[in-house]
Amino acid sequence: MRSTIILILGVSLLVWLLGMQEADQPPLPQGHPPVAMPEEPAPPSEADPADVASIEAIVTAYYDVISGDAGQTRNWDRFRSLFAKDARFITVKSMGAKASPVSLAPEQYVELNRKYFERGGYHEREIHQRVDSYGKVAHVFSTYESRRKGDAPDPYSRGINSIQLISNGQRWWIASIMWDYERGDENPIPEDYLPDS
Repeated sequence: MRSTIILILGVSLLVWLLGMQEADQPPLPQGHPPVAMPEEPAPPSEADPADVASIEAIVTAYYDVISGDAGQTRNWDRFRSLFAKDARFITVKSMGAKASPVSLAPEQYVELNRKYFERGGYHEREIHQRVDSYGKVAHVFSTYESRRKGDAPDPYSRGINSIQLISNGQRWWIASIMWDYERGDENPIPEDYLPDS
């Protein structure tokens, strides 16, 4: 009898604790142990709602904000507003047959590319997009072309941006961008990631 009472009290306490957690946190999948959820990170700069309202909008804003002719200052505050806290830019540095990952925070990306973009001119234009999403997360495989001038007939480089996105239900953030590019005849872009002829 005593063990039954202890069991009932224990179960009641567990139900109460779980109820307290459920009031403060979003529901977890059935069978998942309770976890303490961190506070949602605030964007580093206030975003234009139109830039972050949808997956397509935030990808378009990203390409727009980094692109411009020589001498054109970029709106780096707008750039910063697109990214989640602790977002990363990741690529690989090729060394012959081997490659080494390179990871940058958005601010490091700005410092590394500001002069390159604004002195020499740089336009990155999306030519193909494939989106996969589930709930509050999305992945965009975005094929791009790079030009020095916006009206240049041919790109000097092409590649694919792998863009990971997250939403809080009100706006989207870029969580990371990974990319690779064509190197002469090496690493050609697959036909599935190019516009239809």
